Amino acid sequence: MATIKFFLVFFVTMSMMVSMSLAMPSLKVGFYQSTCPSVETIVRNTVNRAVSSNPGLAAGPHQNAFSMTALSGYGCDASILLDSTPGNQAERDNLANKPSLRGFEVIFEAKAELEAQCPQTLSCADIVAFAARDSAYKVGGISYMVPSGRRDGRVSREDEATQNLPPPTFNAQQLEERFAQKGLGLDEMVTLSGAHSIGRSNCSSFSNRLYNFNETNPQDPSIDPIFARDLKTKCPQNANNGNDPTVPLDVLTPYRLDNKYYKNLKKHRGLLTSDQSLLSSPSTAGIVRNNARHVQAWAYKFAAAMVKMGYIEVLTGSQGEIRKNCRFVN
Repeated sequence: MATIKFFLVFFVTMSMMVSMSLAMPSLKVGFYQSTCPSVETIVRNTVNRAVSSNPGLAAGPHQNAFSMTALSGYGCDASILLDSTPGNQAERDNLANKPSLRGFEVIFEAKAELEAQCPQTLSCADIVAFAARDSAYKVGGISYMVPSGRRDGRVSREDEATQNLPPPTFNAQQLEERFAQKGLGLDEMVTLSGAHSIGRSNCSSFSNRLYNFNETNPQDPSIDPIFARDLKTKCPQNANNGNDPTVPLDVLTPYRLDNKYYKNLKKHRGLLTSDQSLLSSPSTAGIVRNNARHVQAWAYKFAAAMVKMGYIEVLTGSQGEIRKNCRFVN
């Protein structure tokens, strides 16, 4: 599996799927300049229309908060876009992705327009990569150049998500290990976690912190008591019994990709265990404080980490294919 998670959800990125090799892929900025010069404009316009009509579209619940980022983490061969087939459940139908990972329709709309103008030229994987960048700019003013030339994979398996996505219960050390397996460093892990500045989470992803933390403390002592009291009004104790509301991952600017996520962590208002643990761990606490203090430096690092994530297990050259329809192999 592999490729760069438009809606990023769904992260983030959290959302690193396979091993890293920067030397192998032959990606370049402006790859489609001669074959389909309007490609990036078409994708950008599609993203802008979608997010303008529904600001929450750039976000999705759970660890796939920034759906574009999340899709981007999956996106290196666009396997996350494939439908399940008889005898094979695809990644997108894993409980970690469904229904939290969103934004597929934006990719499909852009692909349909591009197929009309430039048939079988642009890969779904590159559409995801462009859409992730455009979404980051639309909701956070973060801009970067996207090297392209990816090709689409032909395989999508449900268990890939379980094996590769870090769950919201991970602590900082577990997150570091998971990201390291994908070639991403400690600072990059903390920086990409800032995608949780936008989006929502199901109550079931953190309710144990409110009601059933451990035998000594029913409530997680690392969570701000006032914040916890407010969360309990939105997340009843029976949230798993067919009633699983969602709440913003960032109560300060829930529809803006910014560094308020880190400011929340300093106030012990991180929603998920995987969020708040970044402040409690000595290896990551300093990075959290620096990101909270320097918004432009964080934005620059976020852009660089997104570009690096876009090289995870990409297919290039004669590998894979250029799908006619992002939902199906040719």
